[in-house]
Amino acid sequence: MERGDTSRPGHGVGIMSAASLRRPSAPKGSVLGIHVITWNVASAAPTVDLSDLLQLNNKDLNLDIYIIGLQEMNSGLISLLSDAAFEDPWSSFFMDMLSPLNFVKISQVRMQGLLLLVFAKYQHLPYIQIISTKSTPTGLYGYWGNKGGVNICLKLYGYYVSIINCHLPPHMSNNEQRLEHFDRILESQTFEGYDIPNILDHDLILWFGDMNFRIEDFGLLFVQDCITRQCYRELWEKDQLSIAKRRDPLLREFQEGPLLFPPTYKFDRHSNNYDTSEKKRKPAWTDRILWRLKRQPQVSPMVSSLPTSYFSLMLKSYTSHMTYTISDHKPVTGTFNLEMNPLMSVPLVTMMPECLWTMENDMLIGYASTPEFLSSPWDWIGLYKVGMRHINDYVSYVWVGDNQVSCSNNPNQVYINISDVPESEDQFLLCYYSNNLHSIVGISQPFKIPLRYFLRDDALCEPEPQI
Repeated sequence: MERGDTSRPGHGVGIMSAASLRRPSAPKGSVLGIHVITWNVASAAPTVDLSDLLQLNNKDLNLDIYIIGLQEMNSGLISLLSDAAFEDPWSSFFMDMLSPLNFVKISQVRMQGLLLLVFAKYQHLPYIQIISTKSTPTGLYGYWGNKGGVNICLKLYGYYVSIINCHLPPHMSNNEQRLEHFDRILESQTFEGYDIPNILDHDLILWFGDMNFRIEDFGLLFVQDCITRQCYRELWEKDQLSIAKRRDPLLREFQEGPLLFPPTYKFDRHSNNYDTSEKKRKPAWTDRILWRLKRQPQVSPMVSSLPTSYFSLMLKSYTSHMTYTISDHKPVTGTFNLEMNPLMSVPLVTMMPECLWTMENDMLIGYASTPEFLSSPWDWIGLYKVGMRHINDYVSYVWVGDNQVSCSNNPNQVYINISDVPESEDQFLLCYYSNNLHSIVGISQPFKIPLRYFLRDDALCEPEPQI
């Protein structure tokens, strides 16, 4: 998207009062539903229904954020070139499924076969700031990205959250190498040039992926018998990750739900049979979801309200999805409730479409910003249909600095061209994108653009927000 001049209409307009701008705020003691997916897709294309994986049929589940990590995506040269020019098939597939439910892709990072995606419901966008995205290759002594980790660091309602999707070295004998790569990925999460705390001081670290930890000592027949009898507890004591957590103080700080599902590797493709090839690899829980919470002040049962910076994560479900057979791995999901007192309760920019300028096909937009918001000449406002897929999926946009009508403190007003918007009953959103923060910092209520307008020069038409 290139920045260019846009002509301004030459008609006078009325100025809104600051009181007419409503500032939506986050409630105290908010609870966010978070669904985490990790899946080694073994170069397979997304050819199956993923409703179960995304929990779309669970009517009792109220989700706000999806975090999706894939490993071993097709990373051949032709595929990488195609994905660089267009959306990769997996990202497009997830957007197709989630955008009708008002989830927007807010960030992604890819390194060869590793992909990390974050989706959030649009009403949360002004409270999520993308701090950084990073790739850490560990293959071939750190020069090749077939193994390693990808990271998205963000601020969620004022709290620091780091999300890491990894693919660690395979094979039973490489356990020490896996632990070394785990440390290397963690140590690489530095944020030079930013006023950001060390990753170990972040409020939450979500770490997941194909970690490739295996089950030691026990033979193949014993492991298979335990799986048949669903006696998974007998296998836990020889799980390499569980052993490492007992020995390593830092790793011990990462929590995990109980492994109450069958080992997720290795299966014959298009079946639920464990490896029947000549190698007959021993089943293992290679695909894991871990988290680490910064220590929180203890909540006294005698105190009725939560402390100011209360931030707690509770695991609701940790399971595999055995019905998916396109890979030799089964996907694993973790569903969480994140309870917190928001440190950021008011968006940096509050927006409202105030009126339509009928003779020039331009909409007048009013917005107000908080005193601490630092604007940029490269900030822009986009007009979106409700159900947008990602931040660049706008119908029209305007550079704020180019089309400013008034800038006397607050509120401000700009024009946005709507001549390309077809007449429809669709609902729309206005989003303010901050170039400094690389994030949406303001969003309007959903509204409809009226199909017919008054044509008097002095007529201002205020669309009624739709809830």
